[in-house]
Amino acid sequence: MTYYVIKYSGPFGFIKPWTAVRDELTYSQTFLSPSTVKGISQKLFGLGEVNRIKRYRLQFDVISEQQEQTWAPLRKVSKKAGVKSLNNGILTRGVLLNPELFLAFTSLEDAENAIEQHLCLCRNEDVLLPNYEFGVEEILENDFNNLPGFELLPSDDPNDIPAGRDRYEEGAPMTYGQLYIKEPAS
Repeated sequence: MTYYVIKYSGPFGFIKPWTAVRDELTYSQTFLSPSTVKGISQKLFGLGEVNRIKRYRLQFDVISEQQEQTWAPLRKVSKKAGVKSLNNGILTRGVLLNPELFLAFTSLEDAENAIEQHLCLCRNEDVLLPNYEFGVEEILENDFNNLPGFELLPSDDPNDIPAGRDRYEEGAPMTYGQLYIKEPAS
């Protein structure tokens, strides 16, 4: 099989894990869940288009711990002290530095359409831009398999990594996956 592959990159990215956004210490996932791939496809091609991205590969330099201050609405006035207090906290997030995301399509037209757009991983400030120098590369499946990085490959085996629930299908279970890790050649 032949893929038409494009590359996105940015200075950093955070892929929200399945835990909660407000965990005190959270590390970015090193792979895209099916719902994230579905969201990227919908961003690139419209809400009705969910299966145009056939494969992906995610690479990054390192996971960096970064702190973020959160603010909740003002608390009620304390009866004892008579003052309002802010409900704030500090979160530490493990953020991917210099992520590179390769998206594979079976249609040249889809790849050419996608490379004209930016995308976000899971937060609007984590923008990845298309790499025009890379362009659209025609790559055989075997060569794509040799790209270094991470990818969650779909599986029907319930012993594999559960890939969450589909919020568009009323919480129906999504697929399972096997984490594919290809080390860079040394």
